[in-house]
Amino acid sequence: MADYFTRSEYVGFAQGLSLQERTNVRKRAETRSPDRAIFLSHSSKDEDILPGVIRILELHGATVYIDKKDPGLPPYTNKETAASLRLRIRQARKFILLASENSKDSRWVPWELGIADGYKSFDNIAVLPVLEDTRQDSWTSWEYLGLYDRVAWKMFRGKEEEEWMVWDRRENTAHPLRTWLNR
Repeated sequence: MADYFTRSEYVGFAQGLSLQERTNVRKRAETRSPDRAIFLSHSSKDEDILPGVIRILELHGATVYIDKKDPGLPPYTNKETAASLRLRIRQARKFILLASENSKDSRWVPWELGIADGYKSFDNIAVLPVLEDTRQDSWTSWEYLGLYDRVAWKMFRGKEEEEWMVWDRRENTAHPLRTWLNR
């Protein structure tokens, strides 16, 4: 069984960084090109955990892109926004959906996942679940979320310590997160 982190654990991880480091982590992800980066789809209501999530991915070799302040996106949502996001998802090497209770209510997050599904193979899409409570993880397999591999904290057979991995729960196989990010 894989373990997923809770919101409070991601917030705690972010709080381990100084305010300046948290700002820099976000700014890098918001201002870089999506070309060959990891597109991190998320709900705007999950801003509190973004620095922690981005930092975990960066520590495993990822270059993370988030669209929050992309200067190439129109200031107001319109057809150009959709076209630009399609292009950015297509340019990105991988797509990770930060799946929380908030993202299921988002209008953009499911749409972005659908776009990624059309452009990327299953090997290049993963869901990173965020639990509100460790006992409430049943929503992580709702509908289409169950189709994709998961970013999880788990111990590989034969290893002595847990580590971040991308886990295919259907096949019960996994790759270290760093390996998945770089292939």
